[in-house]
Amino acid sequence: MSTGKHYRIAVLDDYQGAALQHADWEPVRRDGSVTVFRDTLRSVPALAERLKPFDIVCAMRERTRFDAELIQQLPNLQLIASSGSWNAAVDLAAAHAAGIIVCGTEGLGTATPEFTWALILAAARHLPEEIASMQAGGWQRNVGTDLHGRTLGLLGLGNVGSAVAKVGLAFGMHVIAWSHNLTHDHATVAGARLVDRESLFRASDVLSIHTRLSPRTEGLVDEAAFAKMKRHAILVNTSRGPIVNERALVNALRQGRIAAAAVDVYDEEPLPAAHPLRNTPRLIATPHLGYVTEGTYRRFFGQTVENIRQWMDGAPTRRMTPPG
Repeated sequence: MSTGKHYRIAVLDDYQGAALQHADWEPVRRDGSVTVFRDTLRSVPALAERLKPFDIVCAMRERTRFDAELIQQLPNLQLIASSGSWNAAVDLAAAHAAGIIVCGTEGLGTATPEFTWALILAAARHLPEEIASMQAGGWQRNVGTDLHGRTLGLLGLGNVGSAVAKVGLAFGMHVIAWSHNLTHDHATVAGARLVDRESLFRASDVLSIHTRLSPRTEGLVDEAAFAKMKRHAILVNTSRGPIVNERALVNALRQGRIAAAAVDVYDEEPLPAAHPLRNTPRLIATPHLGYVTEGTYRRFFGQTVENIRQWMDGAPTRRMTPPG
């Protein structure tokens, strides 16, 4: 049923041109027009100029930041329809003060744990280098690392970390974990042993990061952390880039303080073309693919359409509210 109004809807940062392919947008097209943007703008003035005409913005997780400065320059904006159950890039307090409703979707499911293991296995068995050798006409170049009997360290043991732990146990690994609020009972239920932060860095053969970005976790893996790690250790980050100090990571790999790393997330995304991480040795770098699957996109975009339609009908659900 149409409301008789016409809304302008912007879909942001659709890198693969996937948004319109993973949901039926007809329910919102009855009362609106949809414009898809496939690039990411960082400049607030440029973003404000682009988004000023739109009533509704569909934001894919943390790809575009909606801070107070930007929100104040968007007088027509009434709804931010974000993917995910939370979005650290949206200033909820500023949106609320401006009368803008923010809605989210269900979370990530199994995509990120699966991708985490793709990275762990690729790093342990040197797959990028071996594949490149085959494509160049070569053959075996490296000796891989066994995971059975090794120690998997998890920095964070929420839904994603717990799922990663299950696979580690299936591979016969010893699983340890630490985070600021992790309890002994929760670690035990997940099949992990709770250790302190220093022990996590010192004991892990594979250290995988699964904690939220916050003031407490930003830069948590720094020069001091890398100095504690084993020289044959592998670091994997599919959580958020700023949890690992990028300069410290580059130095650790170039100086051989750890054996390898695989990262899917960065301080700035998309990663600049000349960024040092693009040519750092023994590093597998992927373009934030952890949640990029058919199933996740169907859930994200399908529920985004539902959220917009419900808002148009005056009954928005899945609302995000500012803390406190």
